[in-house]
Amino acid sequence: MRKVLTLTLAATSALSLLTATPAGAADRPRDLPAEIYGGAWTAGHVQGMAIDQRKGYMYFSFTNLLVKTDLQGKLIGSVTGFTGHLGDLDFNTQDGRVYGSLEYKEQESFYIAIFDVDRITAPDLDAQTTDVVKTVYLKEVVADYVADMNGDGAFDGNVGNTPDHRYGCSGIDGVSFGPEFGKRHGKQKLTVAYGVYANTARQDNDYQVLLQYDIQQWRKYERPLTESAPHRSGPERVDGKYFAYTGNTTYGVQNLQYDEHTGNWMMAVYKGTKPQFPNYTFFMVDGGARPRTGELTGQPRAERGKLLTLAQGGLQDEATGVRGWQFTGEYGLVSLGGGRYYVAKADKVTEDGVSKHTGHAQLYRWTGQSPTPFERLG
Repeated sequence: MRKVLTLTLAATSALSLLTATPAGAADRPRDLPAEIYGGAWTAGHVQGMAIDQRKGYMYFSFTNLLVKTDLQGKLIGSVTGFTGHLGDLDFNTQDGRVYGSLEYKEQESFYIAIFDVDRITAPDLDAQTTDVVKTVYLKEVVADYVADMNGDGAFDGNVGNTPDHRYGCSGIDGVSFGPEFGKRHGKQKLTVAYGVYANTARQDNDYQVLLQYDIQQWRKYERPLTESAPHRSGPERVDGKYFAYTGNTTYGVQNLQYDEHTGNWMMAVYKGTKPQFPNYTFFMVDGGARPRTGELTGQPRAERGKLLTLAQGGLQDEATGVRGWQFTGEYGLVSLGGGRYYVAKADKVTEDGVSKHTGHAQLYRWTGQSPTPFERLG
């Protein structure tokens, strides 16, 4: 017999954002709308999303713009002034800030951008002058990005059709907080996924490369964003560097998300182009499988690394052993708990003759089915 819990109206309001509906009730979390509109902007297309369920705010990255709304889609504020590429986002429940990937390829600078979101209370706050954004430099990423792999003494720059860039590294995109790989209840760390150039002529770019960082001491590295003089303040080394064999994808992991419901790491990508791979658009790393040390296939010189295991389920390619699904989560993916998610829909509109990019956070639930493991709600 089902127990009924009586709550005061005030307590109900406070808990509603965090509580999933009981079995047999509406099939979505309480008070989380089926869709949240992120607005229409002349910036680039939507790249990632994050949510603060406790305070009731949604965050959208539009390539060079951060947008903050409430859960009804009302604009609260925005951060502008980026000339670099602002990608995937995640909300850190431990410090109440939003973390995102930020690339300056021409300056050979890659950062984690950290937003003091409580300060975002008005539109068009400048990223460089309002003290809303701090940045941390990622030396490991830069070293792989600028690697002269063919030894000709020249770095070929921001191009994919080159043997340069170790592992095909094009920078970073996916970011997510979650436990150390292989420890589902381990210490929370920030995981950062490489962008990887699409290049069918090389064999050393068939892994998703994921870095893990313990950020407890990161405040000592944080610096304001100064695009005219990029700083180099960041950790000397990573706490873990891992490799997931998926086959080459176009610009690597676009959206990364640790999901407590499945206990796995979700990776949404742009479809790859190598014909020898199945080129799925959604992968999961088994969060409970301990990384094993093994040979990294296809490298110009023999190399070993910490290998991750793709989660069971979905489709499996017999020739390569790669597992995955087909799903369009590459524009934004947020785990809400209880098997519910916001997935970004990217679109375009024309307003007063001006073409603009739009972003909608749409509610889905996990089914695990093949070939598509999510089902739209609402």
